[in-house]
Amino acid sequence: MTRAKICGITRLEDALWAEALGAWALGFVLVPSSRRYLSPEAVRPIARAVGPLVVRVGVFANTPPEAVLRQMEAAGLQVVQLHGDEPPEWAEQVGRFFPVIKAIRLFGPASAGWLSYPAEALLVDGASPGSGRAYPLEWLEPLRPHPRLIIAGGLTVENLLAVLALKPYGVDVSSGVEAAPGRKDPEKLRGFLGQVARFNGASQNQ
Repeated sequence: MTRAKICGITRLEDALWAEALGAWALGFVLVPSSRRYLSPEAVRPIARAVGPLVVRVGVFANTPPEAVLRQMEAAGLQVVQLHGDEPPEWAEQVGRFFPVIKAIRLFGPASAGWLSYPAEALLVDGASPGSGRAYPLEWLEPLRPHPRLIIAGGLTVENLLAVLALKPYGVDVSSGVEAAPGRKDPEKLRGFLGQVARFNGASQNQ
């Protein structure tokens, strides 16, 4: 089964829509330079309004572990996504308190060396996260052995089936379901999450 994460949540209504349509996880960007940034204090009421079976993910980039832990507590989140150039030692420190997803930006074919990074999951993104630009799927091949590979980077309803055919642990979308940066489009959300649900149903029936 492939799980869907909706990233770049900035509004309560978008979080509730994504939950109602079947999202497994919601991502909140705690990177001040991002157009989808929310402060921990702004994240907290949205995170609290979502049901307990939806995973709440805090997205950070090159934030020292002590600050990550402090902001996770303030925001009321459950899983840390490291989206910068964090050394393994930082992931290990954060990992004592929260599960870690390590995001990798692809500028070319992936390196199998990432398979040993100390994280519960690897998320593969394009060179410019949040830009909507995709990359050749064959670049992922060295990382396919990872048991929890999450594919991101330019995903839309139009190209999602090719990604789902790889049967990743998860898919992650942000700009591909937006009307504008930080504002999700309900119909794009419905189309994206519906396609994931149909694929999972068809896979179970095979």
